[in-house]
Amino acid sequence: MARVHITQQGTIHCFPAGLKDASGKLVNAEISAVAYDGERLLMASDKPIPGEGRSAVFTLPLNSHGPDDSQLEYLTAPRIRQAVKYEDFALTTDGRHMLATTGFDRIDSESHELNDYNHLLIWPVGEPDKVQVVDPDPRDGVEGSLEFRQKLEAAIGEPYYKIEGLAVIPSDRGDGLLLFGIREQGNAHDDFVYVRRVIGARYALTDNDNIEFIEDLHDVFSFDPADYAGVQHECGLSSLEYDPYHARLYLVTSFETEQAGKEVIGGYLWVLSLEAFHAGKAPVLVTDEKGEVLEFEHKAEGLAVLDRDRLFIVYDNDRNHALGSIDARDERHSCEAPYTLLTLV
Repeated sequence: MARVHITQQGTIHCFPAGLKDASGKLVNAEISAVAYDGERLLMASDKPIPGEGRSAVFTLPLNSHGPDDSQLEYLTAPRIRQAVKYEDFALTTDGRHMLATTGFDRIDSESHELNDYNHLLIWPVGEPDKVQVVDPDPRDGVEGSLEFRQKLEAAIGEPYYKIEGLAVIPSDRGDGLLLFGIREQGNAHDDFVYVRRVIGARYALTDNDNIEFIEDLHDVFSFDPADYAGVQHECGLSSLEYDPYHARLYLVTSFETEQAGKEVIGGYLWVLSLEAFHAGKAPVLVTDEKGEVLEFEHKAEGLAVLDRDRLFIVYDNDRNHALGSIDARDERHSCEAPYTLLTLV
């Protein structure tokens, strides 16, 4: 059994209240990725955060009172600012490098206008100004992980897909096995099915702090939440996270649907040992301390392992501003992102 209890919930101010985009609309915090490097939380919105000195990626310290957004700092390296629709982060197994992926859910074959949606990035932890693009197009002056996108297309086998999970686990060859979680796949953005599919490839770190794949991307794992009696909604994969303290993998799934004409959002948390993962065994559905299925009331999009006992969940509720049990207030401000801190029991 895998049980947790909620020890803290709240909201994070991701940018100044009332911030508007170029069209005059309020900017909405849609936090889809989180990681923890041992000192600071790294978070990203899958929508741009405009303004000089800002980007969709930022860090903030975590102290005994929770995330301290008074010390929030944006990462402003040009390549980090350029990438659009961040979906997940991952630390390499040695903890020395951070990886970030966008959704890879759109491309324009006739131009390079949508290249920014196709980025796999890497930088040394604590040195984001040294960020590099992984597997870029070999042609000079063309940004984006376009060579990598071709590898994704070959492995997934569908014209449309969305990457929302990223994790690195130990490997018998190279420096690790890089995992990509697929949430959607199908013929087009309006003709797809939700999936919980993981593909991956072993890699080696290069002398210049980039990575080189040493095998083809291939299917590694998949599962169907519909096989579990406690799961009430169809959901897709929304985050992956390796837990080095217990040698296991966490998977987050989320859903967004309608019931009786009302929007219903939420998510579930899953866990399995690396041995079970490689054997293709079904994951364990995480429950609360009473043994009841832990169903998030918000759309869980990112998970970070903080230490041996604690997990951090961040939500991307899109335009849904309801706070539920997160706060005594009825609604969040557009600049706020809700979070939950879990403790293993």
